[in-house]
Amino acid sequence: MKLRIERDQLTDIITWIARSLPQRPSVPVMAGIMLRFDGAVLTAEGFDYEVSTRAHVDIQGGGDPGSVLVSGRLFAEITKALPNKPVDLTSVGTHLELVCGSGRFTLPTMPVEDFPQLPVMPRPVGTIDAGVFAAAVAQAAVAAGRDESLPMMTGVRVELDGARMALLATDRYRLVVRDIAWQPTNPDVNTSALVPGKTLAEVAKTLGAAGGDVTVALATEGHGEGMIGFEAGGRSMTSRLLDGANYPPVRSLFPEAHPSAAVVPVASLIEVVKRVALVAERTTPVLLTFTDGDNGVTVEAGGAEEARASEALGISSYAGQDTLTIGFNPQYLIDGLTSLGTQHAHIGFVDAFKPAVISPADEDGEPTGQHRYLIMPIRVSR
Repeated sequence: MKLRIERDQLTDIITWIARSLPQRPSVPVMAGIMLRFDGAVLTAEGFDYEVSTRAHVDIQGGGDPGSVLVSGRLFAEITKALPNKPVDLTSVGTHLELVCGSGRFTLPTMPVEDFPQLPVMPRPVGTIDAGVFAAAVAQAAVAAGRDESLPMMTGVRVELDGARMALLATDRYRLVVRDIAWQPTNPDVNTSALVPGKTLAEVAKTLGAAGGDVTVALATEGHGEGMIGFEAGGRSMTSRLLDGANYPPVRSLFPEAHPSAAVVPVASLIEVVKRVALVAERTTPVLLTFTDGDNGVTVEAGGAEEARASEALGISSYAGQDTLTIGFNPQYLIDGLTSLGTQHAHIGFVDAFKPAVISPADEDGEPTGQHRYLIMPIRVSR
């Protein structure tokens, strides 16, 4: 294999492939990036039997076709450190030579025949704007669990129902439901898939930056394992699905009505919660006290050795119980507010012991309904 490629083009595709490589591969070739060149297009591939990634770039000037398999993370680190000059790649025996300007690197290669065949992309089921998709996934994935012993909770549930796509995620302490519009190939589509949250967040972030539309491809086998794929801008990715057959009916957790509600400035409340939470221990909540007729909220927390903090903040409105004091995990509250992407948030309450729902607020202070972040309160005694 022999070719010349622009440094930014090489760095772009190699860095993306390297992000999906396993930290502790079961076999050495799983840590590798496969480079295939047909004389006109360079294709880079990565695969760990769960997630596959592929990216290609057109090569001007031709070259000698061939394939090499090199250590992915090392190759990525080298390409990011190169000067902004064309890069020459040449396979020589059991090594890959990389020349950029006056710099020269020689990397050992692994047997190409040991690299597994990437799975075939499932059939396309529709497209969605890349930017909208990336933003929605980021909002949903914040609530996905991190505990690998509960794999179902680490996923983002993708529900496809006609022209509506819904993203759901929960770690049992908070829940996100994000509804977005998309363009299905079959207007009567009605299915769902449970995608690993980390994988979905990474691919959505990368494809979202490319702009255009993302093609969604899906293959399912009843309620068991299947595969989902995404493709845009010369990049494609497939992932095995989590078993979501017993995914809980989380939508039923949302209260039917909120007797109390507040409209708060997002950025200001985040800053106050961060300051007050400095005295809170890891499991200590921050307390928010709302008073009817007094457009303000008091945020307070107590920590070890009698450390305490409180701060008052003006808000747009509050209506409901005369006085409502409710406690939240401060990081969960900050995550929910940050994910909204709006200046004001609508927070609906049932009482101090029932879940609260945070939503973006429109100009009239009403919740938009397309993004709901449910957060469980922490019971406190005062």
